[in-house]
Formats: sequence, structure tokens, C-alpha cells
Amino acid sequence: MSKTFEIRQIAHIENDFTSKFGIPRQSGLLENMHSIIVFEPEFRDEQSLREIDGFSHLWLIWQFSESVRGGFSPTVRPPRLGGNKRVGVFATRSPFRPNSLGLSSVRLVAVKKTADKGTVLEVTGADLMNGTPIFDIKPYIAYSDSHPDAICGFSDQVDSEHHMLKVTIPPEIESEIPEDKLENLRELLSLDPRPRYQDDPERTYMFEFGSMKIGFRVDGDSLTVETIQKL
Repeated sequence: MSKTFEIRQIAHIENDFTSKFGIPRQSGLLENMHSIIVFEPEFRDEQSLREIDGFSHLWLIWQFSESVRGGFSPTVRPPRLGGNKRVGVFATRSPFRPNSLGLSSVRLVAVKKTADKGTVLEVTGADLMNGTPIFDIKPYIAYSDSHPDAICGFSDQVDSEHHMLKVTIPPEIESEIPEDKLENLRELLSLDPRPRYQDDPERTYMFEFGSMKIGFRVDGDSLTVETIQKL
């Protein structure tokens, strides 16, 4: 019989990713997208962050809070493989795991004191949805954590076939987007937010980003924003 262990949430993340759809598939892909890590009240002791500003990158251990499910499936269908091929769950980064834990590497931009949230960490490159619970934070150590000669299985082939999309936002729609969100939105859309197995040029895809709901279509390597709604 498997053992059960208690794990406590130490922090949560705050950013413009208000829904699962559209979040980058891996950390580090959206390098200019800023997020804030806010500690829970009992962990807001500044001593716990002493010397952290000496590191450029951090590891976050967190929960796929929107994908928690009961039971265990030994295989999953990665969208990267078209959604029709099963592989072992431990050979993927699927959110549907026995403990629903995620691991992300982010860049530490600043350690900031705030009046209402204590000392927070400003980071970039996160692939966590707004409000995601964080269980631990560890420094990234280049000499042991970086493996330039690593072989990445089916991910190597899929990534080599992926192309950045050309993003078009009509002027009348662009004028509705806050200036400080525009470049992040362009970069996010260029990564192609759609599941890899969906490729319908007639379909309008919708996703939330910040206080906006964005509608777009993709035809070949071109993505066009069609609508924007304020939430």
C-alpha cells in the first residue's frame, strides 16, 4: 500500500494567464512575460529569501490545480503527438499524473517588498496559470542542472517540426489592447496556443489573457486576431 504524505502550499503565482488555454507548453518560452510569486502569510519571513537574489533562475514545484483527478492511468495521449498515440505518463510532462505536480524553471527578475503582500518574487518565463499553488522554490544550479547533450525523446522530433506563427492584429483591434500587454500577447500567439492536433483554418479559437478574451484563426503559418472582448 502506498504511503501518504502531507505537503503545504507556500505561495501562489499571479499573472495574466487566467485560463489553461494559451499558456506556453513549457517554462522559459515567453521570456518577457512577468509573474509575481506571492507567499502565504506564514511563509512571509524575509529570512527565508536571504541570498536568493544571487541566483538568476529558480525551480518552482507546483500543482496542476485545474487538472487534479482521481485514479491512475499509466499512459497518456500527448497533444504534441497528435493526441492519438499513447506513451507512458512518466515519459511526458502531462498534467495528468499521480500527484499532479509540475516543475518549471523561471528567471528571477527582482525581489520586491510590498505593503500588502510582503516580499514577493518577480519572475519571467513561467508557464503557470494565475493563482496556481506553489509547494517549493529551489535555486537553479547551472553546473548540475544544465545538460546540453541531453536526448529528449519524441520532443526532439516534434520541436524540430514546429514553426513560429506570423501574427497579424488589425489596427482597430490593436488599439483595444493595453500597451503593456501587446508585445507579450504577440509573442504568446506566435507560439501557437492551439493543441497540436487541431488545425482547422475555419475555426475561431478563444482564450483569455489578462482582462481580455481573444479570438483568432490560424491558416498555415499565419495567425490573425479577429475579436477582442474586455472581461
